[in-house]
Amino acid sequence: MNKSISGFSKLSKRKKLRWIVENFFKDPENVMRELMSHWHQNEEQQRVLDGFSENTISNYVLPFGVAPNFVINDKTYVLPMVIEESSVVAAASSAAKFWMDRGGFKAKVIATKKVGQVHFSWSGNVDKLNSVFEELDAQLRIDVSHITANMENRGGGILDISLLDMTHLEDDYFQLKVNFETCDSMGANFINSVLEEFGRSLKTFAATHEIFKGKEKELTIIMAILSNYTPECLVRAWVECPIKDLGKHGDLNASSFAEKFCKAIRIAHIDPHRATTHNKGIFNGIDAVVLATGNDFRAVESCGHTYAARDGQYRSLSYCSVENGVFKFWLDLPIALGTVGGLTKLHPIARRSLELLGNPSASQLMEIIAVAGLAQNFGAVKSLITTGIQKGHMKMHLLNILNHLGATEKEVTETVNYFKDKVISFSAVRDFLNLNRGDKKKDNSLLTDQKASS
Repeated sequence: MNKSISGFSKLSKRKKLRWIVENFFKDPENVMRELMSHWHQNEEQQRVLDGFSENTISNYVLPFGVAPNFVINDKTYVLPMVIEESSVVAAASSAAKFWMDRGGFKAKVIATKKVGQVHFSWSGNVDKLNSVFEELDAQLRIDVSHITANMENRGGGILDISLLDMTHLEDDYFQLKVNFETCDSMGANFINSVLEEFGRSLKTFAATHEIFKGKEKELTIIMAILSNYTPECLVRAWVECPIKDLGKHGDLNASSFAEKFCKAIRIAHIDPHRATTHNKGIFNGIDAVVLATGNDFRAVESCGHTYAARDGQYRSLSYCSVENGVFKFWLDLPIALGTVGGLTKLHPIARRSLELLGNPSASQLMEIIAVAGLAQNFGAVKSLITTGIQKGHMKMHLLNILNHLGATEKEVTETVNYFKDKVISFSAVRDFLNLNRGDKKKDNSLLTDQKASS
């Protein structure tokens, strides 16, 4: 069977789906019905969703949950979270409740700069280029004024432009590095539009300015694109309280808990293997709110992981200290977000998520999402150093196991009660169900035999 096709993108949605199911599935009619069942009942909403990407044939549904009791800068929030992993929302909620009685979370935006670059190749005289850079800077700003006017009216725009000589790393390689303020917009389209215009202007400037006339070679634009690494778009979130207020956790008194917790954080700064899993847990909380609010979780993750390796070794994004009787736990996070434009307004759930959060500014959303990451990290590390991660995780995962095994509502209730004080595993749950089902079959057989004999 030929599984390649020409002109696929030009087919209607239904025809795309028909071709897919007929060529790649053993039961095409049932698969067709199943995938169509996930189409939005509201045709207008489905049209909006289809516009987000290309070649859409259905919708992929993820749970939309909420984590209550988050006190951030003395204001109470319910955080929207989109995630499929068991226990993430529960852990965040638990951490929120724990800190609610200890002063809540604090957060502060440190900076909001975003970065773009024009990469170019040039073998000309760099001293000449530096000598006319102020003139070039002014010309570049004039040439993009039609793009930047609206952003400047909102208080944003181009902050500064610098020329970087990178020829010590690559022959003839230079770049314009540009810092931007994009206010409540994530600003990707704005930044890229400015940078591409900069590229054209730079090329014209080098070709026409009298200082470069003669033997100078043509300047070549390699690419013009924003950077998702924004170390100066930074937010800090933290919690702190007297050590004695941490309370007892299992066999650990407050002091022992604080020391063990801080030791766990230090390990995540020392060992990249631990740091990777540690930071993944932080992003469990971050990504869930980023997704719920229609922001770009891939950009957020790539920036965060780059920042975690900024000194040459991959390390924890969170920190902890125990000093002068005070426990402090904090997170520094570079994160570029938007609350206007893009999916934040088009996606129906993203719009409601922002409304749930009180329609925050981009800076306020930075604070909220950093807190989500810190809360998730606190909950995970707290579990690791006390009961172990599997106890809570597997209890949340139990329902997934029961769904997989086709448990009835009654069996779910019986199994949940049985495993309240027992170790949960797939095999243990399966054996428990099989044993109960086997006993019931025996009971039914015995009852049938008794009826037949009577």
